[in-house]
Formats: sequence, C-alpha cells, structure tokens
Amino acid sequence: MNFKELMKSEAASGVLLVLAAVLALLAANSPASGLYGGLLDVPVEVRVGNLEIAKPLLLWINDGLMAIFFLLIGLEVKREVLIGRLSKPSQAALPIAAAIGGMLVPALCYVFINWGDADALAGWAVPAATDIAFALGVLALLGDRVPPSLKIFLLALAILDDLGAIVIIAIFYSGDVSVTSLALASGAMVFLIVLNRSRVLRIVPYALIGLAMWVFVLKSGVHATLAGVALAFAIPLRAGGAPGSSPLERLEHSLHPWVTYGIMPVFAFANAGVSLSGFTANKLLEPVTLGVILGLVVGKQVGVFGFSWLAVKTGLARLPQGATWLHVYGVSMLCGIGFTMSLFIGSLAFEHLPRTDFLIANRIGILVGSLIAALGGYAVLRAASGRRPDVAK
Repeated sequence: MNFKELMKSEAASGVLLVLAAVLALLAANSPASGLYGGLLDVPVEVRVGNLEIAKPLLLWINDGLMAIFFLLIGLEVKREVLIGRLSKPSQAALPIAAAIGGMLVPALCYVFINWGDADALAGWAVPAATDIAFALGVLALLGDRVPPSLKIFLLALAILDDLGAIVIIAIFYSGDVSVTSLALASGAMVFLIVLNRSRVLRIVPYALIGLAMWVFVLKSGVHATLAGVALAFAIPLRAGGAPGSSPLERLEHSLHPWVTYGIMPVFAFANAGVSLSGFTANKLLEPVTLGVILGLVVGKQVGVFGFSWLAVKTGLARLPQGATWLHVYGVSMLCGIGFTMSLFIGSLAFEHLPRTDFLIANRIGILVGSLIAALGGYAVLRAASGRRPDVAK
C-alpha cells in the first residue's frame, strides 16, 4: 500500500469511526439501550476438551479482535524501524522526541488533576494515546494544503505513540500472572523465532502458533492483545525482494482493510456507548473527565510541540521539509485525538473497579477532548496552509 492509498484509507476509516461512535451514543441513549447493553453482554464460549474460554461479547471484541489490531500495529512498527521512516536516526529524531513529550505531559496533566484518588489515578495513561486513524483522517481532509513531509511526521509519531502504549499496557495494565500459562506463551514465542530463523516464509505456521500463544497469554494474566505484537515481531521481513513481497508486508497489506473498515469501527461501537442521562456541564469538571480532556487538549499540545521545539533548537532534529512551526503546532493538536487507543486503555484501567462512574467519566472525557483536538488541529493547519515555511534556527 503506497502513501496516497494509506491516507485515503485513513480518511475513510476516520469517517467510519465517527459513524460508529455516533451510533453507539444513539443506541445507549434511546429506547434500544437495553438491547445495546444486552448485545455486548451476550456470553460467548469456546471449549476444546478441558480448555474453555467464556467471555461476554464485549471482552471478545476487546481481547480478541483488538489483538489483530495490535498485530497490525506491530507489523507497522517493525517495518518502519527496519526499512522505513524510523530506520535512520536523522529521520527518527523528531517523531521520537514528539512522541515522548506527547505521552509524558498528558499523563502528568491527568495525574495533577486526580492526585490523591488511587482509583482515579489508574487512568493516568488514557490521554497519553493518539488515534492514528482519526488523526491521519483529519489531516487527509486538508489534502495538498499541508506538505507531504508533515503527513509522514504525524504517521511516524503516531506509530511511536502506539508502541509506547503497548509498553504501558504490558507493564501497568496486566493482572495476576499465571507462571504456567506465561511459560507456555514463551514457548510459543520461541517456536515463532525458530520459524523466523529457519526462513519459513509461509504465513499459516505463524498464524497457528500465534493463535495458541494468544490463548496462553489470555490465560496468563498479561493482556491478550500483546500476543498480537509478539507475533508481529516474529513475522519475517526479508529485504532484497520486490517491494511488498515479504511475508510481513503481505500480511500487513491483507490485514489493513479488515482492521480499518471492520475491527476499529466494531470496537468503537462497542466502547463509545455512554448514557448521557442526567448529564450536565458540571460533569465535565469531574476529576477523571477533566483530567482526560486537559491531557488530550492541553497536554498533547505542550508535549508534542514543546519536545519538538527542543529537539530542533538543540540540533537533534530538523523541521519536516516545507513545514512551519504553525504546521507542527497543528499536528500537536491533532495528536490529542485519543479515541480508539484511549478507550481501550480506559477499559483496562476502570472496567474492574466497582465504581462504574469512572468508566463513564473517562469515556465522556475522551469523546469531548478528541472532538476539541480534531476541530482545533484542523483549524490551525488550515490557517497554516497559506504561510511560508520558517527557517529553523
């Protein structure tokens, strides 16, 4: 998939995500709310001998389908690091700096607002995430008004942000670990590495062992979606062949439309349904909601733009070709669109707590903060389209 095709698909994905979120909100605030909740609570069970996996439909979506989403993210990260936009230090310096700031400052904003409440602090990583599909979708609406290098910068930044989110989930949002299941998962990973080192290029063996590894990780207490990332890192990327011919690139190309047009909208529909019964403007000032909004809207701007400015001024990086500081500021605002990844981290942080109001407040904060970031970023980048690039000094 070339860059133009990617931008078109991300724009379409952004529209689908909006529609899915709107449908979820309508369903949760209509006479069909009982049907909506009942659908997500439908028990789904798979049994093979003594091995049983029984979960409500919502958790099959969040633990199963999202593992495929993370598989795609892992494939993108590996390709970019080995042969793509993150393979050279000169190319990677600016997005790395921006991604670090874009995760650190929003988390600090949230912690500052919620300091003293241990349960609320569980959501500290929610505003640290960026929704790559939404952010690129908004940027795609501007077409040729923004330089191509800016789109590449945002894509690399968002991929690094996703990688950071994966690390956060692995370290901070895993439950009690089963040593036996984790050992079996590690054994499956060893098999995958052996396949890679043996130059096995067919996808099927990797998929079968990857499925077994997902089951082991699910039973281990580590979040099951991380199995998708581990599988991605084992898929071979062989240089020297025709572009797009390696197993990794073929799998990435095959998965992209399924994830973009299927899994992500389904996830949005299942997780964005928030009952607004009794909602008032004061709800936006509740600590969890306010922390998420400030993290996404203020923290992302300060973190992404501030760390980018420091990287350029210290000589570690350069501005994207043809871009101005106003362009970079607009991108920093777009990074405040958390949505898919923020909803996912929020579910991990709050779904097991007895206080359901935290989960609802978190979702409201994500929806409001992401909307403000999208509109603000679009307005700034549109205003920047007629300006000439500044010379970075």
